[in-house]
This record gives sequence, structure tokens and C-alpha cells, in this order.
Amino acid sequence: LSGLDPAQPYFQGTPIEVRLDKSDADFVDIIHTDSAPTIPNLGFGISPAIGHIDFYPNGGKQMPGCGKNPVSQIVDLDGIWEGTRDFVACNHLRSYKYYSDSIIYPDGFLGYPCASYDLFQAGNCFPCPEEGCPNMGHYADKFKDKIKTDFVKLYLNTGEARDFPLWRYKVTVTLSGKSKVKGYVNVALYGSGGNTRQYQITKGTLKPDNTYIAYIDAEVNVGEVTKVKFLWNNNWVNPTFPKLGAATITVEAGRNR
Repeated sequence: LSGLDPAQPYFQGTPIEVRLDKSDADFVDIIHTDSAPTIPNLGFGISPAIGHIDFYPNGGKQMPGCGKNPVSQIVDLDGIWEGTRDFVACNHLRSYKYYSDSIIYPDGFLGYPCASYDLFQAGNCFPCPEEGCPNMGHYADKFKDKIKTDFVKLYLNTGEARDFPLWRYKVTVTLSGKSKVKGYVNVALYGSGGNTRQYQITKGTLKPDNTYIAYIDAEVNVGEVTKVKFLWNNNWVNPTFPKLGAATITVEAGRNR
């Protein structure tokens, strides 16, 4: 039984006979997309974990792409009717859009078990544990025999618009060069499953021999990494023409470590 942002008003804090609960089926998975408090934030979705596994995409409160200005949202690609509904309840309705995308992407929407969204964002809950990570949505039930604890809270990030799934990687870059410079470092991944856009690994003072780590949520499942593109820029013309390179770049995929 999949709960798509189950309702908060009149249900949160009520006995389990009244609301959706994990006792309602052999396996109950929940997608929370609008779990901010109803007052003053008008959150429509329940916030506590109530299933066997509970997914909190983007933290479960504010979904990317839902902060668009009202005009662009109402005249939506999917038509005025859908755009108007999204304007009124965009976060709440993201749950079914993620679910429908999950049918097309059986390998997408990996949920990482974590104590909080902040810890997930900081990379503390990366990579997936040995038993793997469940997939949010249609294929969540593949995980039902691997659950060991009472409540499992899972976190992940999604895109702003269709297609929603993102794949998480840890990218570690050790720089080489003669002198420190100011600027930024970008990395793009190329692989058997496709190529990503450039992602910023760090910006500010770049020191040779220093190691910089970033967690990126890529718009494509790269598969086996075949090539990494490294780019740095110091944003302004430096008469000394400093040179900077990458001594090593390590890419770790969250799914299979």
C-alpha cells in the first residue's frame, strides 16, 4: 500500500484506526512531499513516519520547482488545468508525479536511510548500506524483506520538473599546481549510461594538494564511469597565468558504493 502524501489536517496525531498506518497492509510505503505544519504553512501532508518505510524527498516539506511564480506555473507545459492545480497544491501533488516517474525509472529515486535531511545533505548517510537502498515509488516493495527496524526514514533529492529522478555521487578532487588561486572547480561525469552536466565541486581559495569533496545529484544514471571532465576558472584575468590541475578524482556511486 503506497501513501502519496497522506493528509495532515484532521489525521495527524489521531489513533491508527483513523489514519493510514503500517498495520493496514503487509507493506506500507509513504511519500511525504508537503509535511510542513498546516498552520501557518498550509501543509497538506502528514509529517511523522507512519509506514514500514517513509520517503522524504527534498526533506519532505518544499519541493523544487514549486516556488515558480504563479503565472509560469498556471500556464504549465501540462496545460492550464494542471498548472492551476499545481499553483494551489504543488508540493502535495508532487507525490503522484514522483510515483508515476518511478514506474519508468526502476533504478531511480534511491532513498538513503538517515536521521535527518540536513545530515543527508551533508553526506553523512552516503553511500547506501550493505543491503542497499529502497527505490521510492512503484518499486519500493522490492525492499520489504530487508527492513530491520520499526520506522525507516529515507531521504533523497529530485529534479525541479519531469524527469524527476536524480542519482547521487560523491566526487573527491585533489588539486595539483604550484600556487593557490581563487576560483571554482567543476566536474562532469561521462559513463556507459550517459553524461552529466558540469557540477561545482568547490569555490573560493583553491590550494594545490588540498582535497575537496562534493555530493552531486546527477540528472542521469552514469552507469560505469568512463571519463571525468575537470574544469577550473579563476573568474578574472591573472597576469601570472596560474596553472591548476587535478592530481586525482574519485567518483563513488551511492547505489553500489
